[in-house]
Amino acid sequence: MGELLPFLMVVASLAAVMGFFTWLAVLVRRRGVAGAAFRSIVDVYDQAWHATGHDSHYEIQVQAERKLPIPSPDDPWRPDRGAVTRRASPSRGGAGAVPR
Repeated sequence: MGELLPFLMVVASLAAVMGFFTWLAVLVRRRGVAGAAFRSIVDVYDQAWHATGHDSHYEIQVQAERKLPIPSPDDPWRPDRGAVTRRASPSRGGAGAVPR
């Protein structure tokens, strides 16, 4: 029995550590703090060791925010409010007049 005692102590301590990490993972996921903490750690690492990758990451984020959302095919058609239309003055009634 004395020969198995060190082996059992190692297995028991490993089980205790794994149980602690499992409990900690459940706690972190429940509170929702895992994403922000992990992003900040990776951000600091990238900034220190991969400066060009860090800069590229921010450029990609800006480009992703710049894209316009694509409307769904099921949405009803609406005229584009941002489009510039050329209208002639009502008194002249030119070729660019838009009927109402």
